[in-house]
Amino acid sequence: MKPRDAPIGIFDSGVGGLSVWRAIRALLPAEDLIYVADQAHVPYGPRRLEEVRDFSLGITRFLLSAGAKIIVIACNTASAAALRELRQLYPAVPFVGMEPAVKPAAERTQTGVVGVLATPATFQGALYASVVERFAADVRLLQHTCPGLVQQIEAGALHAPETRAILEQALTPMLAAGIDTVVLGCTHYPFVIPLIEEVTKGRARVIDPAPAIARQVKRVLAARNALQPVGRMGKAQFYSTASTGQLASLLPQLLGFSAPVRPLHWRGGALSPE
Repeated sequence: MKPRDAPIGIFDSGVGGLSVWRAIRALLPAEDLIYVADQAHVPYGPRRLEEVRDFSLGITRFLLSAGAKIIVIACNTASAAALRELRQLYPAVPFVGMEPAVKPAAERTQTGVVGVLATPATFQGALYASVVERFAADVRLLQHTCPGLVQQIEAGALHAPETRAILEQALTPMLAAGIDTVVLGCTHYPFVIPLIEEVTKGRARVIDPAPAIARQVKRVLAARNALQPVGRMGKAQFYSTASTGQLASLLPQLLGFSAPVRPLHWRGGALSPE
């Protein structure tokens, strides 16, 4: 096990995992965080699971080389593609992945109809199928892949008419069918919760999975006696596999502060900071 002062590694295809970063920082302010945005390959959602698995393996190797004591796969698609294999390859490393919050939605719905917004790869993955089988037998799930929504969020267009149109196309039929709960099955989507709430006009509860992921990270580290002592402010490092300026320009909008972003380069399936 890595020492307490080792960082938490977090990765996603782009800026979506920053919604999880934000929740972890709020709950564990003393922890050092390393975030990798694989913007050279964003979005992951339409890609083959085998391809996403390869990306996830490369990023994991980089984060472990940087000393990460735990790795958070802050991406539903990457979790569906790679979580099981990563745990098999690195049994001594704790991994926390994402799964659509179908269980709490099924427990809270009053109408018995739940909307799920996620990428095609997430819907096709065994992880999603398992969650549905275990927790949603008595619930009607309405699914939508929201084509183009990840790209709008990556561009910082959180309130643009095009972004609203994508959400209206997804949610209007669901509302007509009686949903009272919306599950966000992509870590990008919490950044447009205000717009989702405008579209639903308060008729549907929105479930953001990020706080639950942060609590799980805390539980795992506490069980391993690997939490940083309180009373310090953790450091943050940000990396991008594409233009560092793109991620840097979005940090103030998405996280409320500016920070330098370091470049990473893919070479033969491996990541290098040079």
